Amino acid sequence: MLLLAQAAAASPAQQALMQAIHQGDPAGINRALTAGAVLNQPLADGSLPLAWAVESQNPALVKLLLDKGARPDLGDSHLQSFSPLVVACQRGEPAIVAALLEAGAQANNTTVTGVSPLALCAGNSTAATVKKLLDQGANLEAADNTGQTPLMWAAAKGQVFNLQLLLSQGAEVNRKTAKGLTPLFFALRSGNPEAAELLLDAGADADYIAPDGTSAVQMAMYWKQFAIAERLVQRGVDLTAYDRNGNQLLHAAIIHNQPQLVAALLAKGANPNSLTGTSTVVWRYEVNFTSAPYVSYARSPLLLAAAHGSAAMMRTLIAAGADIKFRAGDGTNVVLAAAQNNPDALAFALSLAPDANVTNKYGQTPLHLLMGYSNTLSNEQTGELFRLLASRGARIDIANKWGQTPLDLATEEQFRARAEFAEIFKPSQKVKL
Repeated sequence: MLLLAQAAAASPAQQALMQAIHQGDPAGINRALTAGAVLNQPLADGSLPLAWAVESQNPALVKLLLDKGARPDLGDSHLQSFSPLVVACQRGEPAIVAALLEAGAQANNTTVTGVSPLALCAGNSTAATVKKLLDQGANLEAADNTGQTPLMWAAAKGQVFNLQLLLSQGAEVNRKTAKGLTPLFFALRSGNPEAAELLLDAGADADYIAPDGTSAVQMAMYWKQFAIAERLVQRGVDLTAYDRNGNQLLHAAIIHNQPQLVAALLAKGANPNSLTGTSTVVWRYEVNFTSAPYVSYARSPLLLAAAHGSAAMMRTLIAAGADIKFRAGDGTNVVLAAAQNNPDALAFALSLAPDANVTNKYGQTPLHLLMGYSNTLSNEQTGELFRLLASRGARIDIANKWGQTPLDLATEEQFRARAEFAEIFKPSQKVKL
């Protein structure tokens, strides 16, 4: 539809040409040209018919137009975001890029935002294609309006072979964008750990901290590049630095359920009793859905491990000296933290603090928390935790600060695990569940 709209003011022959290109119809293209269509006439948006053939990713169609005299671009200095070569490098088909270069496409014609064909091919095509562009004189360090270079584009897409090629040609491994991001930061976001490994081996600055305060190891944690994070930890990092979420590396490793990384951090000297800090991130719901300031309470690593249901990490932390008696500002202890998780973590928590009726500052017991609206467990899983708490003497008649007992919660319409509650706690028959 876009093609038809753009060609609406064109001659019938020109419209027929664009229709044939859109449909991948060589015979239709020949008929349109015979009828007087102009192959190099730009469309209303300034794009060339050849660019739309490139968009189809049909090498034979592109070759046909080139053989018929299609121009690969609009001139040496023309900035065009939909030039044939730009589109070809966005899509990455090697044969099409090669055909355009052989036809004389200018390797350094950028988009209106300064993105070069080399950058696009570095992110989307093969090393052989990138080499062809370099051989045609493409600028190795051409940066777009944001300061992003071809090496950064390759890093962002995790293109290891392209990274190797660009580095071998002398690409600057620690160059920064306008916002202070390096190729390593882009590689960490790519999801391909080999890309980050390659840049580190090539001399990427692992100690660099971006203007917003983010370090390489924090970026690795954000993007779940845990093997890279561990490599950086073993090399040596600031274990006390807080990230934008208010977490030190140890907290983040626990939240991401990375026991090996937790052990590595503790071995390097991470404090097993360090508390979480204040997040600098303002979530939308904090602004839109609260009538009072959002308050979070600092958590210890042990409470985080309990809350995430990892008895193994809890044991590792305790072996390193974690304080089993710590309570957060809202009164949460290790048992309350583990109340909404799995039986192994809760059982271990109860072995550390054997009170199944402990309360937080709101008067909530483990049962209150387990039966709250934030419970995402299945009825069966909830029943397992009910059974464990009941075996340790959990009571269903303790009221929280709002006057609600666990028994009251069990009678509410939205509570799902009524059958499991009734079976395990056996409330009076006068109570309708």
